[in-house]
Amino acid sequence: MSSPTTQPATTRSPSGDAHPLAGGQGTTKIAEAVVSKIAGLAAREVGGVHALGGGAARAFGALRERIPGAATNASQGVSVEVGEKQAAVDIDVVVEYGVAIADLATAIRRNVISALERMTGLEVVEVNVSVNDVHLPSEDADDDRPAEPPRVA
Repeated sequence: MSSPTTQPATTRSPSGDAHPLAGGQGTTKIAEAVVSKIAGLAAREVGGVHALGGGAARAFGALRERIPGAATNASQGVSVEVGEKQAAVDIDVVVEYGVAIADLATAIRRNVISALERMTGLEVVEVNVSVNDVHLPSEDADDDRPAEPPRVA
């Protein structure tokens, strides 16, 4: 009888390559903040996504963008759970008016899973997409309009 051998823990990327997360030379731990940032950037790449996050998070982000030198929060609207070999992602989005929401959610899932598995080697077990709002083209025109002067001095 032959004795069983133990293989290092690995996951498979979409291309089929194995990425060791734990092996004979040590382990790799990927922080939730890293996974969240990658997922947020991947979701924003999909056409039809206007913004990520709920109302309060977007309002806070809009204030932060007005501060000179302040960076945009890439993980806004994204929450993740990261294990040794797997990750789960929840994303809150605002969609552009006229976009097919079911198709958009599928595209977001596909892009987030592809980016995370390629960059981290983690198996993405789920990507939950919550649509919180629809952005209307007329809302952009309101933002560009100059503020009215005060009526009283």
